[in-house]
Amino acid sequence: MSEAPRPRLRCPPGAADTHMHVYGPYDRWPLWPTSPNAPPEASVAEYRAVQARLGLERVVVVQPAGYGCDNRCTLAAVAEFGARARAVVVVPLGTGDAELERLARAGAVGLRVFLLPGGIFHWEQLPELAAMARAAGWHLQLQCNGWLLAERLDLLERLDVQLVIDHIGRFMDPVPVEHEAFRALQRLVDRGAYVKLSAPYESSRVGPPGWDDVAPLARALVRQAPERMLWATNWPHPGRAPQDEAALLDLLLDWAPDEGVRHRILVENPARLYRFG
Repeated sequence: MSEAPRPRLRCPPGAADTHMHVYGPYDRWPLWPTSPNAPPEASVAEYRAVQARLGLERVVVVQPAGYGCDNRCTLAAVAEFGARARAVVVVPLGTGDAELERLARAGAVGLRVFLLPGGIFHWEQLPELAAMARAAGWHLQLQCNGWLLAERLDLLERLDVQLVIDHIGRFMDPVPVEHEAFRALQRLVDRGAYVKLSAPYESSRVGPPGWDDVAPLARALVRQAPERMLWATNWPHPGRAPQDEAALLDLLLDWAPDEGVRHRILVENPARLYRFG
């Protein structure tokens, strides 16, 4: 078997992958019946090989939709990774302070809201979820079809919580930079939202190597607010064919051609948001 490719981009010390998942072992942590996909088991040991190949040092384990509110697998992974890992979790509405504090001690710094098929929350619940996140000192991580951002903009602007938007907005299908939905994302960024420059395959209809229908959006966001851009693998790419993580990292050479900006995206911004020491 040939060796997996390595990236051309040399990551600086402290570089972070801000969005990946761990699955299984399923005999211990089975997927919920509502899971939108059934990915193969994906372990900390397998991810560490990806991490080493890309030159990454820090990681954010995001609770996958497939586990609903059962954060045990995610938190076990954070414990195995150690001090250079953080978690973004999913909790039911009405979760009390004691449980949020327990999750925080285990490495949780954010609350995920997945507003696509297989998710457990609805738009109308965002104010209550935002209040929970704010009380815990967490951010609110949002994944939805970016086409809905324009019609939901008033709601999102009233949340009064740190927002993090997944996967370049996940516009399905991609939109031009002049589109009102992308303008809505940019308005959220102007108000302080972070955006993950990740998983172009979740939106693109053109495909690799350049993901040319998504790349203009990523470049525009980097120009707009390099201090609030993040990068992620989205490993193990649940519900999708295997992806070349090295090529995904190398997209930053195009999207953020300035080395100083890439340092902000890979090191400084995640260190601030996820509280890496």
